[in-house]
Amino acid sequence: MTDKHAPIQPDRDQPATPIHLVDKTGLEAFTKGLPAVARAALAAQKFSAAPYEQAIIPDGEQFAVVAGVSDPDDLDTWCLARLGETLPAGTYRLANGDGAAALFGWASGQYRFDRYRADSPDDGARVLLTKAVKAIDPALAEMAATALVRDLVNTPAEDMGPAQLEAEASRLAKAHKAELKVTSGDALETGYPMVHAVGRAASRHHAPRLIELTWGDPSHPRVALVGKGVCFDSGGLDIKPASGMLLMKKDMGGAAHVLALAQLIMQHHLKVRLHLLIPAVENAISGNAFRPGDVLRSRAGISVEIGNTDAEGRLVLGDALTRAGEEAPELVIDFATLTGAARVAVGPDLPALFTRRDETAAEMLAAGEAANDPCWRLPLYEGYREYLKSDIADLGNSSSNGFAGASVGALFLDRFVPEGIDWAHFDTFAWRPAAKPGRPKGGDALGLRAAWGLLKGRYG
Repeated sequence: MTDKHAPIQPDRDQPATPIHLVDKTGLEAFTKGLPAVARAALAAQKFSAAPYEQAIIPDGEQFAVVAGVSDPDDLDTWCLARLGETLPAGTYRLANGDGAAALFGWASGQYRFDRYRADSPDDGARVLLTKAVKAIDPALAEMAATALVRDLVNTPAEDMGPAQLEAEASRLAKAHKAELKVTSGDALETGYPMVHAVGRAASRHHAPRLIELTWGDPSHPRVALVGKGVCFDSGGLDIKPASGMLLMKKDMGGAAHVLALAQLIMQHHLKVRLHLLIPAVENAISGNAFRPGDVLRSRAGISVEIGNTDAEGRLVLGDALTRAGEEAPELVIDFATLTGAARVAVGPDLPALFTRRDETAAEMLAAGEAANDPCWRLPLYEGYREYLKSDIADLGNSSSNGFAGASVGALFLDRFVPEGIDWAHFDTFAWRPAAKPGRPKGGDALGLRAAWGLLKGRYG
């Protein structure tokens, strides 16, 4: 149920400051209807009704807000986001419309990561009232899931290691009466050898583990969520340059996404048998680190020659995807901050999407567009499988050339998903290098609401 302190609440005709939404074509007519002092205030603030532009005008003894949008009759997700960020604390309502399509953006604009700031001001909540009561709880649930991703990714690696990911999964399990199983340390060596190999060089404080959460009626369709949980990536012995390590606290962004997606599934009692898997490791350097040229045996029995220790995410995901496939799921979705090549191909805003089935890709792309959380499909091109050939093992973990890196990474994962299973892979950045309205710089959920839209469509 909607919390009384939430930034979106039902409109029961409480006192509230009005927000007038205006576009460029309607500005002149709107301005003519204002008192002279309000017109002067708009002119003084050089208000032109451009999207995300706002102005304060007198309204009797109070004030009103005028905000520019692309189309007042067809709001998008983010059109109120800057208002949610910047307006004074208080209670507001739209003077025209219920704002249902923009509720998530309003709430998202109020996100702050202030865990480490002693001087973070508490400027109070900006509450939006709406008559679209049925849209409130879904918007707040999606915002809570998004905030979870942002919080986890923004937290530095010392405070967000494998143990902390386990604690987060445990919190979800307790909240929703799910089952949690964790295999950690040297116990991984027989069941999850690639997870063990990647994570064994880390300190005991950051020991590797395979985290499994199961929830739901066993008779319902089984859905597996798998998230890359590399809590810090030094590159291993193929060490990254210092500049390449600066953002590597975010290399567990895939794990953050599937934890948030699992939260949404359980909150909404989706009719699925959920199987969440997170291989949680730190790719560290020490005397027992795995080496270039090593051959690892995987849970699937496939031998993998290590061409680059910095291509470690696909290794831990390989074992986790194998475990997911053993339960014959109807659908597998994985999230991973897998390749820099995906960012070169589609930039930071668009997660690269890979699917085996065209219809799954179409559903996912449509769900992303509907939620204003777009993704972009890249190919699982069979011709590039040869890039993963090894002279001495079944498979290499990296290509000998720089071509099609995102597709090659996805093809590696494809080897560990049993044939015939519907599978979608997100190569997401989990980070915003520059702020946009409602989307602050830092960790972010990219592809989360697209995947949630597909799951709601299939199982809601």
